[in-house]
Amino acid sequence: MSSTPNVTRATGDGIAWMASASTHPRSTLALWEERPDAPVVLPCGTAFDVVSAPAVFGRRMLDRLWDEGPGSGPVAVFRGRVLLFTAPGTAQRLPSLLAWEEWGSTRADAVPPLLCHGPGDAVTVPPLTTGDASGSARWLVAPDTRHPWLPGPEIALWAAVRAARAAVRISIFPPADQDAKVYDVSRRR
Repeated sequence: MSSTPNVTRATGDGIAWMASASTHPRSTLALWEERPDAPVVLPCGTAFDVVSAPAVFGRRMLDRLWDEGPGSGPVAVFRGRVLLFTAPGTAQRLPSLLAWEEWGSTRADAVPPLLCHGPGDAVTVPPLTTGDASGSARWLVAPDTRHPWLPGPEIALWAAVRAARAAVRISIFPPADQDAKVYDVSRRR
């Protein structure tokens, strides 16, 4: 059982924080007042950066953050990807940390590429009040404060490495041959 909070609706303070990322915060707030069920595109790099991971791997990262780590800031699901909102600057630093860890060099199926969105990028955030029934756009952890704690690049790296290790059970022993004959040699004379 995961300890990840189930906060699927943004609060007024969380909405104000997200609007602050926009170049026109009042227009963004007005749009949300008129259409709270509409997803909105927000720029990255000032209020937050975003680390985007495939849905299953992203959920593993989120579970690691809440089960073994410090928790997370807002987290959304959009079009089959988990969007982990991180501290500004994460998008620039995380790729070099992943390269240092030799990310993706082995076990390609269990270690998917992570997309880092920072200055010059934008992401679509889910509707504020209702979740998409199909699950393509919804909050896993909705913004609930004007100053959310956001993990930095080191914590995002930690969560990714932990999630990858949980997905890949590496053994120093070769897999057993199911058709091999096994003899008990412990009673040799």
